[in-house]
Amino acid sequence: MKQTSWLHFLIKSILLGIFVAGILLLLLPELRNSTSLSLGLFQRQGFSTAPLSFSSAINKAAPAVVNIYSTSYDSRPLLYRRQPVERTSLGSGVLMTSNGHILTCYHVIKGSERITVVLQDGRGLEAMLVGQDPHTDLAVLKVNDQNLPVIPQSSEYETQVGDLVLAIGNPYNLGQTITQGIISATGRGGLSNYVSNANYADFIQMDAVLNEGNSGGALVDSNGTLVGINNANFKTLDRNHRVKDVAGIFFAVPYALAKRVMDDIIAHGRVIRGYLGISGTEFLGESGILVNGVDPLGPAARAGIKVGDTLITINGKPIESTFKTLDQVAETPPGSTLDFELLRGESRQRLNVTVTISELTSS
Repeated sequence: MKQTSWLHFLIKSILLGIFVAGILLLLLPELRNSTSLSLGLFQRQGFSTAPLSFSSAINKAAPAVVNIYSTSYDSRPLLYRRQPVERTSLGSGVLMTSNGHILTCYHVIKGSERITVVLQDGRGLEAMLVGQDPHTDLAVLKVNDQNLPVIPQSSEYETQVGDLVLAIGNPYNLGQTITQGIISATGRGGLSNYVSNANYADFIQMDAVLNEGNSGGALVDSNGTLVGINNANFKTLDRNHRVKDVAGIFFAVPYALAKRVMDDIIAHGRVIRGYLGISGTEFLGESGILVNGVDPLGPAARAGIKVGDTLITINGKPIESTFKTLDQVAETPPGSTLDFELLRGESRQRLNVTVTISELTSS
């Protein structure tokens, strides 16, 4: 009897051990890949973690962001003669190629007679204006040097609302400064929209702070890849019709648009855009463009398009939106033709019109 009781006890102990081992393997998966149990599993883990830092992104991008000093001369009346006055404007720029092509804002260098670029290693270089595009407020400069640091770029980058971004520039000539924010809204990134003080439909909207001197600097993501060229903060009028800045709303030209503008300027000395010569509105929930304005000297007028017409297809494809259609026109080489199908009058007469696209001028 004692031997049987002892045997039962042994079997129960073995079964209990197997059961406990199974429970431990379920609760502590680390034990499955280890031959020994680490005491660290039972020790309280510390709550300290490595601090979140974007220093790696800044180290990649910051060397390619330069300070720009543009000098112009005004004549100021002084008794019976005019005294020339030197004016220096402050801005930033981004090195896009290793042989010295720099993207910046047109308003940074507009009207300047001398442009000096200061690299982050302290070198100062004279810059030449290659060309400008007032429609996007961009300009391309060139310095004579080689093996310069280039900002990281990606043609596959897609801007999304909520992305974290870092703005790099030289505000108030304090030296290179970083501000951080998120993308609040995005534009289409096309060529058709005209940029003005009150029109930022193509631009990236974000809340990374920009101050005087930041214009033309780099907007990068958390990996240091170029997202856009910093431009300006939003302005509005107060009750007394004075211009005032609006806190928390800042803009940058999207990288894809800025790169296309730069490539055109380098290749042709200017940006070549197709021009149709209409303005229009869309129908809610429907495709097509209702033409509400026609340039009397433009290509559309010469082809017979009138106010009140509804454009429904372009080159045989349904028109999705005004913006996409005008972008397609902008990217069409001047001299090329586009075929439109339109509806006219109360009878909704269908007509086919071929328009020879002209070049959009800066005037």
